[in-house]
Amino acid sequence: MKKLLIVYVFLFSIFFIYLYNYHLKEPHTSPFGQIEERLQGEIGEKYVLVTFQAGIDYWKSAIKGFEDAASELNVSVEYRGATQYDSHEQITVLEQVIAKKPAGIALSAINPYELNTTINKAVEAGIPVVLFDSDAPASDAYSFLGTNNYAAGVTGAHKMADLLDHKGKLAVVTLPNQLNHKERTDGFVETIRNEYPDMEVIAIEDGKGDQLRSEQAAAEIIKLNPDIKGVFATEANGGVGIAEATRSLKKEKAIKIISFDTDKQTLDKIKEGVISATLAQGSWNMGYWSLQFLFQHNHETSTQQQSVQSAILPKYVDTGISIVTDENVEDYYAD
Repeated sequence: MKKLLIVYVFLFSIFFIYLYNYHLKEPHTSPFGQIEERLQGEIGEKYVLVTFQAGIDYWKSAIKGFEDAASELNVSVEYRGATQYDSHEQITVLEQVIAKKPAGIALSAINPYELNTTINKAVEAGIPVVLFDSDAPASDAYSFLGTNNYAAGVTGAHKMADLLDHKGKLAVVTLPNQLNHKERTDGFVETIRNEYPDMEVIAIEDGKGDQLRSEQAAAEIIKLNPDIKGVFATEANGGVGIAEATRSLKKEKAIKIISFDTDKQTLDKIKEGVISATLAQGSWNMGYWSLQFLFQHNHETSTQQQSVQSAILPKYVDTGISIVTDENVEDYYAD
């Protein structure tokens, strides 16, 4: 929680800079001697948030952050997303969004490479793009706001080690072609390998971001390795699927599960004792600051303001992580 507090202090510091430069300085006056109003957008100024697997619980908090920022800035927002875990479908959705010429796009990239051409097309057309949750670092997007995914994997490894008294066989169920999941996996696996000599990751399987596929993958791992002690899932559907696999094989007491994110099913399974812990991301921060960054870019009008951009629009912002267990799970249910 101390680390998360530091992240929040950092983010609020950025916002204070924004407030100071645009709202708290000595007010400017119009040629008629009237004080100008604080910087606001217009309802016709529309920003779009684009994801994949639209409709899953995970995106709700990011969308809420995006909408909350829109209310503050007096602009309009829209949510679009590919329905499936399919990069070609997300490219099609992104192309459709670009064709409507929005004021800016906040995008979670399903693949770190395959969307680069389309992202760059938007930027070349004068549409600012920021990435959140899942990055495409070789693209021309202005900023990435999301979890330090490697560090999150490290956190998961240390928590798993604590749960198992630093010994036992482990597995990972992940999405190997998505950058943020690869980083989580790398952080977990390398930490176990380098710091816990009596622990070993014996399998890494693709759960496709799907509960049933993850359940099948976990069941196969457990059948082949009946002495396995822990499984790390890099996303929420995977964690729920693994939990179902342990239940069906009557292994829920013998296998520790660490998952990701805080959808209701995950939280319920923590309360039931089937999932031992999950890693909660700052997804509201991702949505909120994505829109603030896009708006800030669009409303720069002077060299002085452009110099402020370097402080307000960093290339990367870590939106934080915290560990959820049965001790604090009630704090993470939506009101």
